[in-house]
Amino acid sequence: MATATFKGRPAVPGNVEGSAEVSHIGFNTCATYVDVLIAGSDSGVCQDHDNKDLFGHDLADKIVCIPQTIGSSSAATLFMIILDKGIAPKAMLFANHIDSLAACGILMGDNWLGKRIVTVDLLGDDFLDAVKTGDKVKVHEDGTIEVG
Repeated sequence: MATATFKGRPAVPGNVEGSAEVSHIGFNTCATYVDVLIAGSDSGVCQDHDNKDLFGHDLADKIVCIPQTIGSSSAATLFMIILDKGIAPKAMLFANHIDSLAACGILMGDNWLGKRIVTVDLLGDDFLDAVKTGDKVKVHEDGTIEVG
């Protein structure tokens, strides 16, 4: 596969690379990490039964590619908890705008815990159509994404 390049807006800049985990539906942070919240689990495995793209996949240290996040106000807290436990994705790549709850949790983790989820938004639908689970993805500090 030839390398495809996309340009987004770096919300939390950084340089990382890794394996993609892709969902074409909204990422429900609460449903994904419900075992972390309720049972204190140390697992980054997606527990959201409604997300057939990610359910059962370990998202720790992955490059998570999504249209946007959805779900409850617990999302901000959950991002901080998964960062603190060391089970967070390396990066979150949004086809659309990052929402306020995800932005809040990701920024609080970065500022208060000193732990970063590199985050880029506004990558567009073409990005989400091009990237596949398992693809190698490079994220650059300026918001450039290389897939392939």
